[in-house]
Amino acid sequence: MHFEFANRVKNLPPYLFAAIDKMKQETLSRGVDLIDLSIGDPDIATPRHIVNAMKTAVEKPLHHRYPSYEGMFSYREAVADWYKRRFSVSLDPQKEVLSLIGSKEGIGHIPLAFVNPGDVVLVPSPGYPVYPVATLFAGGECHFMPLLEENSFLPDFSVIPEAALRKAKLMFINYPNNPTSAVAHAGFYKDAITLAKKYNIIICHDAAYSEIYYDGKRPMSYLELEGASEVGVEFHSLSKTYNMTGWRIGFVAGNSEILAGLGKVKTNLDSGVFQAVQEAAITALKTDDEELSAIRNVYQARKDTLYEGLKKSGFHLIKPEATFYLWAKVPPQFDSSGFVAQILERAAVLATPGNGFGKPGEGYVRFALTVSVERIKEAVDRINKAL
Repeated sequence: MHFEFANRVKNLPPYLFAAIDKMKQETLSRGVDLIDLSIGDPDIATPRHIVNAMKTAVEKPLHHRYPSYEGMFSYREAVADWYKRRFSVSLDPQKEVLSLIGSKEGIGHIPLAFVNPGDVVLVPSPGYPVYPVATLFAGGECHFMPLLEENSFLPDFSVIPEAALRKAKLMFINYPNNPTSAVAHAGFYKDAITLAKKYNIIICHDAAYSEIYYDGKRPMSYLELEGASEVGVEFHSLSKTYNMTGWRIGFVAGNSEILAGLGKVKTNLDSGVFQAVQEAAITALKTDDEELSAIRNVYQARKDTLYEGLKKSGFHLIKPEATFYLWAKVPPQFDSSGFVAQILERAAVLATPGNGFGKPGEGYVRFALTVSVERIKEAVDRINKAL
């Protein structure tokens, strides 16, 4: 028998990180000592007090039943408290916060709530692959907004065609940015809000990396801006901030009507987040900033080591202000994929080709700071010898 995939699946590009994982497994199967700087999966353990909270919570029989669809009120209240402390933003936990099974899930589902076939979604490129994939699942059309170095990796709204703006239903933006590590400031968000109001576009701001920053330069929240909650929402994840990637919990905050639309999709497609995880996440959100600073200091040391090492080798690099990625131009004799293949084959170092995030990423490569300083030093030495 032959089973034919639906068009929405047949037309999907290969998922970038699944392809990277395949390369990784093939290399490891040969017994190679691989240094993996590809996927942004923190190697640091979840803080002990969060793990202990989970151990306690999982023993409670009330958590063994179906969770609430929108998330426990105590969890949403903890999110609102965190927003107030961190950004001085006031949220109604009842209507303006929604729990997510990781921010990826919410980003993947939100076009289903608002995008009809033929509608346009404004998508940053290079960018997180889920933005265009979620658009395709909803039957929408992507209008890609190039993130160029000469524009500080911010989209230039002035070059978006009028026809695309009039058909646009959603716009994804993401700062601190994956993969470029760029940070946006108030002026950019104000321009985005003005555009959204003019054309009735929903802003979906992915802020998963807001708490991984350097030199005390704390990124702002999109929701700090006047008018932000009138036109948009902001997605967060506990994955990167608290090293909880496997726990699968996040949240989205902002406009109550937009959250209600996403909530309708979620009510029909999932059953919420395991409540013991939500209880542990409440503990996480109350974590003292000293502990988070210690985590940031680990990434800062890794970032400085990789940046300085590759810079001495002649690489053109973008020095990160945030995220745990480093975005580098590949040497002129390579394209993105060719460079990644070269250092994998000759140096046993795995990185992510920039073109995997979109065409404007061609000529760049992304390194993830998810191994120790010692291994990063070794990776730099290996790359130098290989080239």
